[in-house]
Amino acid sequence: MNVNPRKICFISCVNNEKYEKEERKYLEHLSIPEGYEIEICIVKDACSMTAGYNTAMKQSDAKYKVYLHQDVFIVHREFIKDILAVFENHEVGMIGMVGAPKLPENAIMWDGPRIGKLYANIIYESMESTIGEVNGAWESVEAIDGFLMATQYDLPWREDLFQDWDFYDISQSQEFIRRGYKVVVPNQKEAWCIHDDGFYNLKNYFRNRKIFKQEYM
Repeated sequence: MNVNPRKICFISCVNNEKYEKEERKYLEHLSIPEGYEIEICIVKDACSMTAGYNTAMKQSDAKYKVYLHQDVFIVHREFIKDILAVFENHEVGMIGMVGAPKLPENAIMWDGPRIGKLYANIIYESMESTIGEVNGAWESVEAIDGFLMATQYDLPWREDLFQDWDFYDISQSQEFIRRGYKVVVPNQKEAWCIHDDGFYNLKNYFRNRKIFKQEYM
């Protein structure tokens, strides 16, 4: 497939129509730089995050792809312009809104220092959360949080390792780093996204953590 260098595809695995409609509203209000176009790719009935993302990645010819959870809403209207500015550095392979400069030995990202910002909506409380300040226009990290992951190169998601909904993000971060690309968190004056994350389902988390550690650590 020929790559379209002036196209941005937004990809989301969805099982909730209300979230899908809300997410679309925010995407359709983004400012689109002149000469560029956007595409919205919704994946339904995915058996895992890696499987859903691989399917969408192969179907779209967009050079730039933004993988986001169904409960993430981009509120920064200049989001596209600002990620394209970061991607002007061809060493940058992937961008996240929150990341870990150094992944802890236990592979649990939130157990160590992180950088970035987001608007979090957790159960009964909404707030802007500054996880950690970014030095310069962007800062390199070892892993980014999967609620939003933007890429300028297509690398296969490790569907062979992760068949659930955990560790796909940290795995993909390591896949980019393995190939010599930088994974970065941009400097956000104000948070670029809302994440309506609610409760975490840790049913398969620790089994997938073991797989991750065996492969990458």
